[in-house]
Amino acid sequence: MIHAVIMAGGKGERFWPLSREKTPKQLLRIVGAKTMIEATVSRLSPLVPPSRIWIATAGDQAPAVGALLPEVPGEQIISEPVGRNTAPCIVLAALAIARVDPSATMLVLPADHVISPASEFRNTLRSCAAVAEKTGRLVTIGISPRGPATGYGYIKRGIKPVISGPRQFWQVERFIEKPDLARARRLVRSPRYTWNSGMFVWTVAAFLSSAEEHLPAIVKGLAPYRNLPARRLGSFLREVYPRLPSVSVDYGLMEKARGVLVTGASFSWDDVGSWDALAAHLPAAPGPGGNRCRGSFLGHDAAGCLSFSTGPLVALEGVRDLVVVATGDAVLVCPRGRSQEVREIVAGLKKAGKTDLL
Repeated sequence: MIHAVIMAGGKGERFWPLSREKTPKQLLRIVGAKTMIEATVSRLSPLVPPSRIWIATAGDQAPAVGALLPEVPGEQIISEPVGRNTAPCIVLAALAIARVDPSATMLVLPADHVISPASEFRNTLRSCAAVAEKTGRLVTIGISPRGPATGYGYIKRGIKPVISGPRQFWQVERFIEKPDLARARRLVRSPRYTWNSGMFVWTVAAFLSSAEEHLPAIVKGLAPYRNLPARRLGSFLREVYPRLPSVSVDYGLMEKARGVLVTGASFSWDDVGSWDALAAHLPAAPGPGGNRCRGSFLGHDAAGCLSFSTGPLVALEGVRDLVVVATGDAVLVCPRGRSQEVREIVAGLKKAGKTDLL
C-alpha cells in the first residue's frame, strides 16, 4: 500500500516575522484558509488516507502538528530530537513504515508547497508509485523551469524516455546543486533540465537498500528503531539522533544512486520560498497600483507592493515595490526582490539574544 511521509521540520526563517521557531511556515495560513501542512494532507485524499500518513517534524513543533491534524494517528507523528537535515529524517520514516508495512510504497513530500489541481497531483503520484513498484527504482518529480531560478537544484534527464505511455519517465543523468545565475540561464535553455521539486517515490525496500549503500552510518545508527518496542522509541532517538551525520537526501543518496527515474509535473507547483513568491497567491489590493495584500491595507500613490498584516493597518504613501509584513510584535519592510535576505534579520536577532522575537 502507499504511505506518505510529509517533511515538516523546517524553520521557515524567510517568512519572519510571521514565522517563528514553534510556528514555522508549514504551520501557518499563508496561502488560503488552511495551514500549509493541512493543505498538503488534504490534497492526498483519497489516494492516501490519514491512517497511512506520517509526519516528520521537530520535537517542539509536534504538539502543534498534532493539534492541526487530529485525523493522523499520534504515533505517526515522528518527532526529531534535533534537526539533522533530510537524509536521517527520511531513513527514520522508512524504518517507521517498515515496522507496520514492510512492502509499502513511500511518497516523500514537503509540507509547504502550493500545488494544483490536487487531482492531477494525485494522478502523478499514482503513476510514480506504479513505476517504483514495477521497476524497484527510485523516482522523483521534476518541475519545468519558469525561469533561471538560483534557489532550486536542477535535474538533468536523459535524451529519450525509458518508460513511455500516458506519462513518460527518463533516466536521471545528474543532479545539480543550486547554480549561480549565469549557469541557471544556460540550463533553462535546454528541455533536458528541470527544477528539483524535492518530492520522491519509492518502495521502502528499495530506498533502504540504497540507503544502506550510500548512507551506511545513518542506517546503522537508526536500524534498531525498526524492532524496538514502542515505549523505547523516544529515548532511543534522543540518544542516537544527535550523533547522526547531518546530510540532505539529495546530496547523500540521490546524487549517488543508480537508475533514478524522473518524470515531469503535470500540475502547477510553487514552493513559495519567500515573501516575494507569495505575491502570486495573494489577492489584488483595492485601487490602482497592482499591489497585493492580506489583512488591513490602504495605499495612496503606492505601486507594486506586497502587504501582509495579522492586525494593524498597513498604510503606504508614495512608495514602490516594497514588502511590508506587520504582526503583533514586529514589522518587516524590505524592497521586492530582497525578501530572501530576511534570514539575515533572523541571524541578527539570534546574535542579539532577542529570543522573544524568534
